[in-house]
Amino acid sequence: MSSQTSQAEVQSLIDRAVKLGDPKLAADIRQFASTRQYGLVFEHNRPERMRLYGKPVTARDVVQVLPRLGTAESAENRLLWRVSSLHDGKADLYAYVAPDYADNDGEPRTVDVADLVAVSEYDQPIYAGFRETGRVEHGGDKPYQVVINGENYHALEALAFAYAGKVDCIYIDPPYNTGAKDWKYNNDYVDGSDQYRHSKWLAFMERRLKLAKRLLNPADSVLIVTIDEKEYLRLGLLLEDVFAGSRIQMITALTNKKGQSRNGTFARVDEYIYVVFIGSATVVRGFDSMLEATSSAVRGKKPAIWNSLLRRGTHSARWERPKLFFPVFVNETTSTIVGVGDCLDPNANRNDTIPPKGCVAVWPMHTDGTEGCWQMSPEKLKLYLQKGIAKLGNKNKTGQWAINYLKRKQLNEVKDGTIKTVGVDKRGALMLEYASREEVAKQEPRTMWMKSSFDASVYGSTLLRDFLPGRSFPFPKSLYAVEDTIRFFVADKPDALIVDFFAGSGTTAHAVMRLNHQDGGRRHSISVTNNEVSIDEAKKLIKAGHRQGDPEWETRGICEYITKPRITAAITGHTPEGGPIKGGYKFTDEFPMADGFEENAVFYDLTYQDPTAVRLGMAFREVAPLLWLRAGARGRCIMDEKPDWDIADTYAILFDPSRANAFVSELAKAPHVGLVYVVTDDERRFASVSAMLGGLPVVRLYADYLRSFRISAEGANN
Repeated sequence: MSSQTSQAEVQSLIDRAVKLGDPKLAADIRQFASTRQYGLVFEHNRPERMRLYGKPVTARDVVQVLPRLGTAESAENRLLWRVSSLHDGKADLYAYVAPDYADNDGEPRTVDVADLVAVSEYDQPIYAGFRETGRVEHGGDKPYQVVINGENYHALEALAFAYAGKVDCIYIDPPYNTGAKDWKYNNDYVDGSDQYRHSKWLAFMERRLKLAKRLLNPADSVLIVTIDEKEYLRLGLLLEDVFAGSRIQMITALTNKKGQSRNGTFARVDEYIYVVFIGSATVVRGFDSMLEATSSAVRGKKPAIWNSLLRRGTHSARWERPKLFFPVFVNETTSTIVGVGDCLDPNANRNDTIPPKGCVAVWPMHTDGTEGCWQMSPEKLKLYLQKGIAKLGNKNKTGQWAINYLKRKQLNEVKDGTIKTVGVDKRGALMLEYASREEVAKQEPRTMWMKSSFDASVYGSTLLRDFLPGRSFPFPKSLYAVEDTIRFFVADKPDALIVDFFAGSGTTAHAVMRLNHQDGGRRHSISVTNNEVSIDEAKKLIKAGHRQGDPEWETRGICEYITKPRITAAITGHTPEGGPIKGGYKFTDEFPMADGFEENAVFYDLTYQDPTAVRLGMAFREVAPLLWLRAGARGRCIMDEKPDWDIADTYAILFDPSRANAFVSELAKAPHVGLVYVVTDDERRFASVSAMLGGLPVVRLYADYLRSFRISAEGANN
């Protein structure tokens, strides 16, 4: 039986066995089929090993030897070694052979510890902490936008301790697996020649999506994933598998009208957006169909409703459109249109036309005195006048009457309620005005998005350069595209939590701050990115004698060079050089970029902790940010242990359970506290303290923290 055999085919075989009167054969087929995989078939357990930069190397660690300064990564640097002992800044190594990995038959060796980096497999438990690297505070008591620099798989494991089942929206733009070395697996770029390219990508994505599922609120949340044509079919099947039972929809979005060449095939102008609806999640109806640019009336501007019937621009001369050159007869005493004449022959003189008594003939004349043409035929204009959607306008400076009409855009806005009819004037023309935002009928967005604001070259790359002059990032998303996509699911959730674990340049956090600015929301985001450098940048750094982990290398990484400065610039309104950001935001919410946002942000590096040190309370400063995140990411973060307890803005920690009575009394004076941590290894004492807190959520340290990471590791193979 082929691994690609469908479940329907298997059931057909079972049905045939039953009809033949052979229940044993049917049972055998059913038994054998239960051991097979259906649908999307790939190597789920393809090994994925991650370098733990920043982790102190200890005995028994699996490690790799970093390349010598000034040299590029080679196959030798991907061999695995086990540390047998440490002494005097040196490490004794012996070959470590792992299944499905490069064989290492090297002899035992001794190297400098500084030349080693610890390596972990995805299913091995790690114990993560955070080290703060900076913050921006412009938002009072609002929750912080959080940026984490680190391996996203491990960051997701850490976030599972703080946010399991609490996230409202996850938006990710993962590597598209184009074959152009746009992502790494086992610390090596994956290119188009890799025969396991698709299996590696699927295994890589499946592990992270399973962790993402733990974060999402099962009652009401959404996962949004963008992708192009290279992996969209496989991604769809993978989402169906990981999120079985959830509703899934795919959207097509125009992102680049110029198109991207595809080697003799159709140029790519769009991308796909998968939306996984978890629980009762639904799209928030709005004022935008997404099929075209948002109505300027909805955005707040009030452009003219009526348009001039005189054609301008190309093909607007009489000789080019002779069938659109005709008179409109106007009674100047009553200021009314009394008739429409016939088209003139191309060689006829307009001055030979005699208007009705008491009227003047209005011709399509340009301001320079040349003869032009109207936008429509006499017959169509007569119909428009009958319907009240064409009318006499005002005289211009030269004494020429204007003839006005409604274009298709305005007619559609009348139809959908953006423009409302308030009456008919004495000449029979409709009296129109823009409806207020509250009066415009809300509608369901369509599955084809054609908005000019989604242009990634203009509102992604070019916009990013406004914030970070002289710096570039490959293929950033349009800020307004991310903003609009997220809005559909958090518009009615002013305190929503949004996570992006492929955060790149930080567009998602920027979009969240834009949404808050529009409605006064207090949404906050968690953005996870790494500090990789581009291939070209790596070559320059290697030539200069640097390698990953060196300060000179790290300052040019994505997080340090792009993400953190971008979020800082967006909040402060100033570029990294200190000057005000030029230009202004467009579309839904227009204001100068130099105004910044009333927001807070904090930046962390992911760290790796020894579980024994955590259990003994010796790694509190690294674990502390996770406790603060779990409590809502606002107010003061408790960073130091106190003899008895500490009470912050939103949470409290009882360090000495023997002082529980006094702690509970003090806690009664802080009604804003919504979470309590108790440091104890004694289950009975923990239960006693919990009972004293009257139903307030209580977390046991450090048992709950350690258990969270063990659960993540145990679930990695499920």
